[in-house]
Amino acid sequence: MSGHTSTTGPMLASPRCGAKTRRGGACRTPAVRGKRRCRMHGGAKGSGAPKANRNARKHGLFTRDAIAERRQIRALLGEVRRRLEEMK
Repeated sequence: MSGHTSTTGPMLASPRCGAKTRRGGACRTPAVRGKRRCRMHGGAKGSGAPKANRNARKHGLFTRDAIAERRQIRALLGEVRRRLEEMK
């Protein structure tokens, strides 16, 4: 039994991943050496998007123009709702 605690000591002392799990808590897996995340949350070699990824936002939902247009629509709808409430 005493041999078991001596072999797990370094793993228990290693930094933890810290990514948020689906349940809302922090991931308890040890982080990959030299990185802040575990192998499942982005610490593995080759994980993540490639540099200069052109396909990441291909649809254009998050361009400045699209965001500004949605804000204008929300403001217009809010104004219409206020005027409808005044008419009641």
